[in-house]
Amino acid sequence: MEPIIARGGGDVATGSIYKLCKAGYPVIILEVPRPSAIRRNVAFCQAVYDGFMTVEDMTCELRGSFREAYRDAIANIGRPYMIVDPTGECLKEYYPWLLVDGILAKKNMGTNRDMAAITIGLGPGFTAGEDVDYVIETQRGHTLGRIITHGPAMANTGIPGIIAGYGRERVIHSPADGIIRGVHKIADIVERGETIAVIRGEDGDVEVPASLDGILRGLIVDGYKVNKGLKIADIDPREAELSNCFTISDKARCIGGSVLEIAVAVEHGVLKKQKYF
Repeated sequence: MEPIIARGGGDVATGSIYKLCKAGYPVIILEVPRPSAIRRNVAFCQAVYDGFMTVEDMTCELRGSFREAYRDAIANIGRPYMIVDPTGECLKEYYPWLLVDGILAKKNMGTNRDMAAITIGLGPGFTAGEDVDYVIETQRGHTLGRIITHGPAMANTGIPGIIAGYGRERVIHSPADGIIRGVHKIADIVERGETIAVIRGEDGDVEVPASLDGILRGLIVDGYKVNKGLKIADIDPREAELSNCFTISDKARCIGGSVLEIAVAVEHGVLKKQKYF
């Protein structure tokens, strides 16, 4: 079977890639040169920095070209391969039977229905029947994981999911422009007000305090050039949930199940590219 293309290898996209590979589909991931994933322990995109990334029991490896990734994806079913290709240049020569856009930028970063036989967009920014064939809802709640055949996903609210009564407080944004350096690492238990990172800018160092007590579940990679307002960290107030730092989330697994459902349906001829008028 020919490889599926996945645009983006962040933590949510990783849930879909993991499901597809476990089901026996070869997958090639297209990433940017400097991924900004926060939950790096469960995001295949970390392979861009380290050459490989293991999430649970699956390892993704970085390759230098699409040809190398294609060869290895076919030869080693059950593990994904990654290349740096932010704009999808490889799609000028390769026409996949399925493409999944899991960048989750809240807007379409260039994916269109002509890129593959079937295209899937995860979350806001996509409209089924216009820029992609199918959209999967990523908003937590009753419709999470729903496959949308006509129209868009729910609009981005900008409000993180509530955990133990905390929403906005869980997510930390950069207070300044500059280069970030972590003081703590993912899975550390931190206290509100404690410095978790430092941003070195033109006017000196700016400390980033923890917004609440809990587990540092996510932190952007050291050396990343951040802009003021960029999401850089995530805290889980439930200290008993330490293992969550190392496992794919329920949300990512749910969305991944819907991606897998579409892949199987396409393979068996149940779903086809629809004609929209």
